[in-house]
Amino acid sequence: MRVLIADDDPIIRLDLKEMLENLGYNVVAEAGDGQQAVDLARTSDPDVCILDVKMPNKDGIEAVNEIYGEAIAPCILLTAYSDKELIERAMEAGVFAYLVKPFKPSDLPPAIEVARSRFDHHQRLEKEVTSLNDRIEARKIIEKAKGKLIEEQRLSEIEAYRHIQVESMNRRMTMKEIAEEILNG
Repeated sequence: MRVLIADDDPIIRLDLKEMLENLGYNVVAEAGDGQQAVDLARTSDPDVCILDVKMPNKDGIEAVNEIYGEAIAPCILLTAYSDKELIERAMEAGVFAYLVKPFKPSDLPPAIEVARSRFDHHQRLEKEVTSLNDRIEARKIIEKAKGKLIEEQRLSEIEAYRHIQVESMNRRMTMKEIAEEILNG
């Protein structure tokens, strides 16, 4: 699994890299600040990003917000801070796991695997929602076109639907495209 790590402390970054590599992970990018983490996430194709919260230029939570917003990879926050406000900000940004320092190397694999699994599941759900929304939108357009055919050509609802369906098959276009043509005259 390809991992991006971001921490402004080079010693912590080195320790984290060694821990991850000893656990069999491939560290593909290292960042010293939040903006660099976002930029590297866009170019290094990580499977997971592990970021410290307190970093210059852009804190870890702001970086997570961008990485998550672009659906690049799941993010795990590592921090010495565990106050409620910080945790709430992290959840709102889209963090998939939160580890409080100090942590043991054995804490990393479960957090990484769960974050990756939850991210993949979330991506599948997003695609399903998009697909359903597209189908609902197409259905609305088809219903409007049926209404126009019923009104203008005095067809029954079944006849109007069948007209759109036959045109779709004959012209090798989607029913939505035929419906849009009907609505646009």
